[in-house]
Amino acid sequence: MQTERLITTIEGAVARITLNRPEVRNAFDDRLIEELITTFERFEQDQRLRLVILSATGPAFSAGADLNWMRRTAAYSWQENFADAQRLGRLMQTLDQLELPTLAQVQGATLGGGVGLVAACDIAVAADSAFFALAEVKLGLIPAMISPYVIRAIGARAARRYFLTGERITAQEALRLGLIHEVVPDQQLSDRLATLVRLVLDNGPQAVCAAKRLIRTAGRDAIDAALMEETARRIAEQRAGSEAKEGITAFLEKRKPDWR
Repeated sequence: MQTERLITTIEGAVARITLNRPEVRNAFDDRLIEELITTFERFEQDQRLRLVILSATGPAFSAGADLNWMRRTAAYSWQENFADAQRLGRLMQTLDQLELPTLAQVQGATLGGGVGLVAACDIAVAADSAFFALAEVKLGLIPAMISPYVIRAIGARAARRYFLTGERITAQEALRLGLIHEVVPDQQLSDRLATLVRLVLDNGPQAVCAAKRLIRTAGRDAIDAALMEETARRIAEQRAGSEAKEGITAFLEKRKPDWR
């Protein structure tokens, strides 16, 4: 199946989901979020599949939130922001709790919610060109819905720095932090993913899925409905406030926000 915004392919036991909005650096909005949720759920029910790859077209993996979506959310009420945040939370939880193993193939810019997608995948490999940022604070926002997955990946100590500074994180630094598992030269990214796919497929299909369930149980890091609701409440409050409205407006108008 192929759409303008999302490409899905199945080859044997491997499904690939490709973000296909290179003109906006694969930024996502409420519509793409729903398409991704539906696709992940459909793949979960497909008995042929043993593995899912998440990738993107163009020079960037994902720039996070789409500008037009950001413009709309700036005018949302608290209740609308809360419901909107819950949809993003559902996407992250759906990806995180997928029974099938998931691999992220990352290149170029990976920002905000894009970092959350990477953190929610089981295995993440990035090209040398990749860089990451949790830059929500620059817009008067917070990385609420992705925070449980990112903090689980990099730890609370690292999050204290990168959530507060919004600074760029190189691929090598992301590797050191634990956000990704490997960094390879750009031209070797596809080949390395193919090797990892073979490694996973060589193992017992039921054992691989059972191992994922074991990690959730033994790791005692369940991300439950109460946590999802709390993070949605926090971003709804932040989005509806004057600081976020000024930050988003300033960003769209290509000027400095008034707090600077």
